[in-house]
Order: sequence, then structure tokens, then C-alpha cells
Amino acid sequence: MAVKPPARSSAKAKVAIPQLAWNKVRPAPIVLVSGTEGFLADRAIRLLRETLKVEDPSLEVSDLEVSDLEADQYAPGELISLASPSLFSEPRLIRITNVEKCTDAFITETLSYLNAPADDTYVVLRHAGGVRGKKLLDAIRAGAGGGIEIMCVDLKKDTEKYEFAAAEFSSKGRRVTPGALRTLVSAFSADLAELAAACQQLIADDADEINEATVARYYSGRVETSAFKVADSAIAGRPGEALVLLRHALASGADPVPIVAAFAMKLRTMAKLSGGSMSSGQAAKTFGMAPWQAERAMKDVKGWSDEGLGAAIETIADTDAQVKGLGRDPVFALERMIAVVAARGNR
Repeated sequence: MAVKPPARSSAKAKVAIPQLAWNKVRPAPIVLVSGTEGFLADRAIRLLRETLKVEDPSLEVSDLEVSDLEADQYAPGELISLASPSLFSEPRLIRITNVEKCTDAFITETLSYLNAPADDTYVVLRHAGGVRGKKLLDAIRAGAGGGIEIMCVDLKKDTEKYEFAAAEFSSKGRRVTPGALRTLVSAFSADLAELAAACQQLIADDADEINEATVARYYSGRVETSAFKVADSAIAGRPGEALVLLRHALASGADPVPIVAAFAMKLRTMAKLSGGSMSSGQAAKTFGMAPWQAERAMKDVKGWSDEGLGAAIETIADTDAQVKGLGRDPVFALERMIAVVAARGNR
């Protein structure tokens, strides 16, 4: 007689608490801030502190007792001591970092605390990923302590960064053109914190609408010499222009590695769409990119052969190794790469 295998338990089935985006954070006795994107996690925790004051207009910043703990340096009794009622019963915010590296004492005492969270106390647990502390995380996600989870995952796709930047302007009621957003994302895609800072600076501008000219006024050096500008010129078959942009970028302090990375990203996207019959919308959905990116890649790949794409990608891979230490002259390697790409892979 065949034995029926046990039903597989799904991680989702065990979650009994709200799982919210970083910008939907709200007060709860336990706030688990999980995920690898540290910038969004820091912003969510800061937003929570601001929210506590907004929800109680009579609350002065000084009335909110804020304490910080490091879970990897935790000493027995610290959490209970900080959560104990004070003489004047001020609300308390306890921020705990490095939960992914926590001590055994921290796990034991926090599990116990979940059974009876202190009144007017908000405990924030920052867990950046990994299996350490899983028992504690499972208990929180199962509902112990009446908490919520704030999900702070890396924004890897340009579409996600585009949406993030758009939300930055929307939250402040500022109008921004799609072209300005694309330019910002291209120039600051490597660092979410830098992208956010650039958005905030533009939000402070007096213009009725933020457009590409506004972006250029603030970040002309960064935008005009961005790695993607160099790649776009080479792919368009304009080697002279690409070389001028390259030299400008290097003179402005740009690193060769991200320049090669921009070429690699562009050519890989073109290779995905080469010879395909999908629409830009279908391609965007299939490959996780914005429709404008798919349209651009489809336009760029026209006139390229499979052999040319392969040769260009091989040259980019070799250039990557050269600029990372294998070669003696990274500038020569970059110039050779531009020549090959501008010639559509014909060396």
C-alpha cells in the first residue's frame, strides 16, 4: 500500500501577520524589518519614528524614549530593562540591529518578551537575511507579539528603481517627466541612496515640472558622462562621440568598471531580444524590464548579426578582465571595446 507523502508546508502558510512595503510601515508592538536593502530599512525605521509623533500630535520628540541595541552584542536582561515602564510612562521605541547575528540570550529573551509585550513600547527588529534567528522570526511571523513585517528587498531591476524614483516625487506632489526619471535612473542606478538624494535635491527645485533640462542643470557632469551615454553612442555607431564621452567621464573621475558594466548590460539586453518576434510590451514582461527599455533594445539591435553580438559580448568580457587588473592599460581596453561595439562586432 502506497504511503501518502506528508503535505509540504509552505513558508507563506505560516505567516499570520501583515507583510508590508517599507513605505507602509506603521506602529505595532513588534516591527520586524527584514531584507537585504539597508537603505530602505533605515528609511522605514526613520519613518516609523516620525509616524509615532504624527499619530499623537501632543507628543514632543523628546517625549519619545528611543533606545538602540545590537543583537550580536546583547547582554542578558537588556531588552526587559529598556522595555520596563519609566517614571513618567513615556512611549518607548527600541531599535535593535544585527538580529541576523544575534546571541542565544537575545533569542531566548525576545521569544519570552513576545508572550507579553510592554505597553506603549515599539520594538523594531532589523534582520538583514540569513538563517540565524529563524526560530524568533518564525514566532513573529506566526503572530506572537502582535507584530508586522516590513519587507526591504533589493531593487535590482531598472523598472523597480524607476518606480521608486517616481514615488519620491509623487509623495511630495511634484511633477516629473518620464525622460527626467529615465535620466536619473541611468545616472544613479548603482546606488539607491544616491538616487534618493538626487530626487530630494530636485524636489527642492522651484520649477513647476522636473524635466531632463532640470536634471542636467544639477547633474550635468554625472549625466553627460554616465556610462550609459558612452554605451549608447557606441551602439549607435558613433565611435568618435563615444570616445569623447569616455575621456570626459574618465577625466571627471569615473571608474572604468561601471563603464564596462553598462556596455555589458546593454548588449545582454540586445542579445535577449535579437531575432525575437515579441512586442515591446511582451518582451518587457518576459524579461522584467520597462517597455521603453525593450523598445530601445529592439531599436539598438537592428542591423546586428548574431555573430556580431557574440563577438562584441566576448570583447566586453575581455575588457572587464583587463580593467579589473589583468591588463596594464585599461583606457586602451575601453577604447578597443568602443571600436568593436561601434562596428557591430566586426573587429
